[in-house]
Amino acid sequence: MLLPAINNIVEVCAKQQLEDVILSPGSRCAPLTIAFNRHEHFNPLSIPDERAAAFTALGMSLKSQKASILVCTSGSAALNYAPAVAEGYFQQIPMIVMTADRPPEWIDQLDGQTIRQTNVFGNHVKKSYDLPVDYTHPDAQWQINRIINDAINLAHQAPAGPVHLNIPFREPFYPTVSETVTFDENSRTIKQWAVKKDLAQDQWQLVKEQFESFDRPLIVVGQAPLNDSLIRIIDEFSKKYHIPVVADGISNFQSLENAIGLIDNILMGANNKANLQPDLLITFGKSVISKPLKIFLRQHKAQKHWHIQEEGIPADTFQQLTDTFNISPTTFFSNMNSGIGTTADINWFEAWATHEQHQRNILSQHFAKETAFHELAIVHQILQALPAGSDLHLANSMTVRNANFVGIPTDSDLEVFCNRGTSGIDGSNSTAIGSAIKSGNITTLITGDLAFFYDRNGFWNNYLPKNLRVIVINNHCGGIFGVIQGPSQLPELEDYFETHQPLDAQKLASDHQMEYACAQDATTLKNSLEDFYQAGNGPKILEINVDKALNKAAFSAFKTLIKTSPCN
Repeated sequence: MLLPAINNIVEVCAKQQLEDVILSPGSRCAPLTIAFNRHEHFNPLSIPDERAAAFTALGMSLKSQKASILVCTSGSAALNYAPAVAEGYFQQIPMIVMTADRPPEWIDQLDGQTIRQTNVFGNHVKKSYDLPVDYTHPDAQWQINRIINDAINLAHQAPAGPVHLNIPFREPFYPTVSETVTFDENSRTIKQWAVKKDLAQDQWQLVKEQFESFDRPLIVVGQAPLNDSLIRIIDEFSKKYHIPVVADGISNFQSLENAIGLIDNILMGANNKANLQPDLLITFGKSVISKPLKIFLRQHKAQKHWHIQEEGIPADTFQQLTDTFNISPTTFFSNMNSGIGTTADINWFEAWATHEQHQRNILSQHFAKETAFHELAIVHQILQALPAGSDLHLANSMTVRNANFVGIPTDSDLEVFCNRGTSGIDGSNSTAIGSAIKSGNITTLITGDLAFFYDRNGFWNNYLPKNLRVIVINNHCGGIFGVIQGPSQLPELEDYFETHQPLDAQKLASDHQMEYACAQDATTLKNSLEDFYQAGNGPKILEINVDKALNKAAFSAFKTLIKTSPCN
């Protein structure tokens, strides 16, 4: 069973400088499993649960911004990749997804472990390829080589994303004891050269003239990787031309000196939102957390909305898109930092800054005297305790929203991650684990109990890194449904929305040899956090038990405080 064309898939991946491979056990994928394991360039991980494996690979790619490789057997194994593939697609994360398959003649013939795998991920991959079932003909070998090169280049081409390779195998697919797996060092690679896009000088002149006609420009930054050089460029632009920059908790712009980070609080507390209406909206990045911001900008439309995005079809999130710039944000703002003769209305700039400072004062005063042990206070305390230069993963549902309400520390050099491509609770543990494996930094996941237990198989592997720290805020239910309008008033709330559960994390920590601690009040939490970030022999879990009724009351009181402390 020598399959040189399949072995050379692995050789091309190595020559294209891919690094991370996650294999899930199975027979049909044996040729790929053996080839990746025996190639000197790779040290693949083996993770049995395909859903957890895929999110772990996503976390690796999030940190490296380079495609990770997934390999699974045929049948339902491929379907379990789907949640992470969709997340990777909408978060624009490169991934190479390899699914072994039965030969095409056996599809729909009641053969075991056989489903319809062609285009199984639908429109949630950039492209899906079917490799030929014949690996021996020279033209087939040429086609396979071309496809794997195309797939790797496409995964990284902006906007990045997952690419699917469906690979049929006929038996036998296990090598005999005497066979040696070899790789052709002369395997062809097709290199893709990126072209820096820019506008022509006359176009820049027109853009700058248009910009000068506006008095109230507003920049909104969506989710983006940490980019210190871009932060410096936008800092210069914002100060020079008096432009507020709205950047919520997943933008990684918290270190921008005049960033508007507490946008939910501002819009909740503003009596006259029309005073904050921009006449020019400039956006870049992916999604924003803040639903109030989306509603505000949809209701108080700017005259022009410029969106900056290198490639792809832009989303009209705020229902006012007028212009798109197919260049990088760095190119756009670098060019805009010169050749503009006028500045925006400084009163507009200072009005936004005053709102932000007002909300930060409220937070500072509120948490200085707050004694109740509820989720907002807990998240605030955790964020203040995070080590400098560490990575922060936020699970979806209330966790990321609470972080947005209390604000990512402005003086931190954290990098913040959250699965906001599809905004599901599945895969939070696995994503953080994959990211921690790739990072040398302390990596903290803050998660709620439902997201934590939903992805408990994320810990089912032999590679849990020592730098991983998991904080579980356990209110024993889906607490978000008790505070949002709609389900909170329904008789079905407890049984069909909150879905109460009696679980705790201690047994899981024991199963996976993780250090465990538990906090029940502010004092034990403070002491636990001090120990939590000390060096240890392995990853750690800190469980914080809270009362859902107290959370609901505290959240309501917090909103009332903001609404009754207006800044106009």
